[in-house]
Amino acid sequence: MLTAFAGAFRTPDLRKKLLFTLAIIVIYRIGSVIPVPNVNVGTLHTCASSAQTGSQAGLYSVLSLMSGGALLQLAIFALGIMPYITASIILQLLTVVIPRLEALKKEGQSGTQKITQYTRYLTLVLAVLQSTVFVTLARNDQLIQNCTGLVHDKSIFPIIVMILTMTAGTGVIMWLGELITERGVGNGMSVLIFTQICATFPQALWQIKQSRPGSQGWVIFLLVIAIGLAVMLGVIFIEQSQRRIPVQYAKKMVGRRVLGGTTTYIPLKVNQAGVIPVIFASSLLYIPYLYAQFRPNGWGASWIQGHLVKGDHPIYMAIFFALIIFFAYFYVSITFNPQEVADNMKKYGGFIPGIRAGKPTEDYLGYVLNRLTFPGSLYLGLIALIPMIAIAFLSGANQNFPFGGTSILIIVGVGLDTVKQIESQLQQRNYEGFLR
Repeated sequence: MLTAFAGAFRTPDLRKKLLFTLAIIVIYRIGSVIPVPNVNVGTLHTCASSAQTGSQAGLYSVLSLMSGGALLQLAIFALGIMPYITASIILQLLTVVIPRLEALKKEGQSGTQKITQYTRYLTLVLAVLQSTVFVTLARNDQLIQNCTGLVHDKSIFPIIVMILTMTAGTGVIMWLGELITERGVGNGMSVLIFTQICATFPQALWQIKQSRPGSQGWVIFLLVIAIGLAVMLGVIFIEQSQRRIPVQYAKKMVGRRVLGGTTTYIPLKVNQAGVIPVIFASSLLYIPYLYAQFRPNGWGASWIQGHLVKGDHPIYMAIFFALIIFFAYFYVSITFNPQEVADNMKKYGGFIPGIRAGKPTEDYLGYVLNRLTFPGSLYLGLIALIPMIAIAFLSGANQNFPFGGTSILIIVGVGLDTVKQIESQLQQRNYEGFLR
């Protein structure tokens, strides 16, 4: 692997792409530590460090993870890539519901560019809403528990400047991600998420070591790393697992040539939904907390504070697990249409051996997909609960537990895709790839 890595840097155009990607990553990390105007930096640093070892386990789990801790620092890039991810998911869901978007999707590259433009607009709208929520929480001393004085001036104009700065930061993040996609290596947005998650690892691991005194802290530290590597191997195994459904195409005469007669397959992954169900579930569980913060004396607010804020509470874990299973089935059902696949196969003369074309093929694909989604959803739920279980056993551990849940799923997925892209470019130049 090191030889292949050196070979990648010996290739001029690939070296240029790698260095360009690294430069964008450095810019992104700098913007993640510079606070927005009107922030009390001294108070913020003290409160942010205490919040990472506090009791709000599930509170900012995904949002803080995607921003690499920039959210609790009220940085320029505090919102991270989450508004863009949310906008992409919403547009993907609306494509199934709105005929106009579905028609654009089928138009090819021009339609895709139009949907991408809609995604950018929706990202900015979501960025305004999210920045308004977080700045309002900071202004009212509710962003971090038991922390006051985060904002110097609470008048309207400085607050608007903070909101606009965070929104502009989101726009810059979109631009940086697209630059990586066009001129760098890998998918730009995925690489930025990967960077932010990896940025939190050293601090999270060190806080786990400091959670127990003396040699006991080192034992737990090494145990966490060993468990993390085992979890990572399991995630790689599941993420690479797929059910290959064989498809044969009948031969047909076109003039004097015989076309078709080929054999291929439909790859159905065990985890067909990726990390989306975890993001959906975390976002949905964040809504009750916002209600309890803005209406502390409202109906059910005290129960929410006691059961749906601490991620190590059994009720929180049970609801989180059930939501992940539900959203896994929901997302798979709208992203993979067995009827459309069966119609396309029938249109081009394809069939599954032993299965008649048309409705029987549709039923068979639906049956196989449901059988795969069940273990895939359980796998997602168990992986997502790992940091919560670890926090329950490791009192004082970092809430963004490094080796578990969303972080491992994203790191493995992005890492494998990026390495495969580099490998394909190396193979084109007769170099040995990473995965050989």
